[in-house]
Amino acid sequence: IGIIGRTGSGKSSLCIALFRIIEPANGEIIIDNIDIRQLGLHDVRSKITIIPQDAVIFAGTVRFNVDPFGHYSDIEIWSALELVHMKERITAMAGGLSDLLTEGGENLSAGERQLLCMARAILRKSKIFVLDEATAAIDMETDRLIQMTIRSAFKDATVLTIAHRLHTILDSTRILVLSNGRLQEFDEPQRLASNPKSAFAKLLRDANIQLPTTTTTTASSS
Repeated sequence: IGIIGRTGSGKSSLCIALFRIIEPANGEIIIDNIDIRQLGLHDVRSKITIIPQDAVIFAGTVRFNVDPFGHYSDIEIWSALELVHMKERITAMAGGLSDLLTEGGENLSAGERQLLCMARAILRKSKIFVLDEATAAIDMETDRLIQMTIRSAFKDATVLTIAHRLHTILDSTRILVLSNGRLQEFDEPQRLASNPKSAFAKLLRDANIQLPTTTTTTASSS
């Protein structure tokens, strides 16, 4: 699900409510037919993983950053790194998994920091992933790897992408448009784009983006 909206529309508040950092004043949040207020905080938060805009990297080894509690084997860690297209990058480091990262991951690019956090998320096997796209400049190749990872490694999970660039969420199953803390639109991208009055269609026009049209081919038998 791609989540879009202008600054102050409620995107961050939605994430905070999902983790029950704040409780909704009214209404309810349902996951798998369960109101999350009926669950303990640990249960809720253990099932949701957020990959923040400013990916959190600790001063320590690559292994510690991917598996901070030491629950997984090196084979599992390498497998997760391969899924996020970071295996070659880490292999090239002198110490491999034992190579030291600086606090904040200053020896990695913004995109690489997010990919490393994605590897951490893959090991957790959460059902729901919240991805807050990095607004920092990311080179096109790293951006491509991030999008590939989302579509392959998280294909069996629900991914909520807080989008800062429209092109990254155009192939989402659904688009959620927020405005002033309220749900403005929620539908398939093609349906919203085909409605010239929709807020999503206006955002596409403003960004000079056109969704590819879907064509249906019919075969006739003789």
